[in-house]
Amino acid sequence: MPKLLNRRGLVLGGVITLLVAGSAFAFWTAGGSGTGSATVSGGSSALMANQSTVLTAMFPGAPTQTISGTFNNSNSGPVHVTSVTASIASVVKAGNAPSGTCDTTDFELAFEVMSVDAQIPVGSAVGAFTGAQIRFNNKTVNQDACKGATVNLAYAIA
Repeated sequence: MPKLLNRRGLVLGGVITLLVAGSAFAFWTAGGSGTGSATVSGGSSALMANQSTVLTAMFPGAPTQTISGTFNNSNSGPVHVTSVTASIASVVKAGNAPSGTCDTTDFELAFEVMSVDAQIPVGSAVGAFTGAQIRFNNKTVNQDACKGATVNLAYAIA
């Protein structure tokens, strides 16, 4: 009988081993689901556009001038900029200018949307934009009121 018990023990041990191995196999190949989360540090600060082009005085018949600039990025990392759009924010007449009207219609912008499509690194005067053009709009009326005027430009960063 001891041989019979030995055989039964071996067979029973083999069956138990197969069951355990089958369970382990099923455990490692089973599907499932779960959830998780992560946080992104801080928010972002607005970038500042700096016009780097020094525009010369405009007058009837003067050539078009190209506008260029850089950015100030005070964020903790780079920020992607798609484009910069230039616009004429206001026109301020000189204190001693002749009477009459001088306003945004006396100046023209072309190519206002300047493509950047770049990561702007952290720092001051970093990255670049260029391409918008400004000129004096030579109308058929007297524009003496624009002599010495200041044209204020605005930049929208996208």
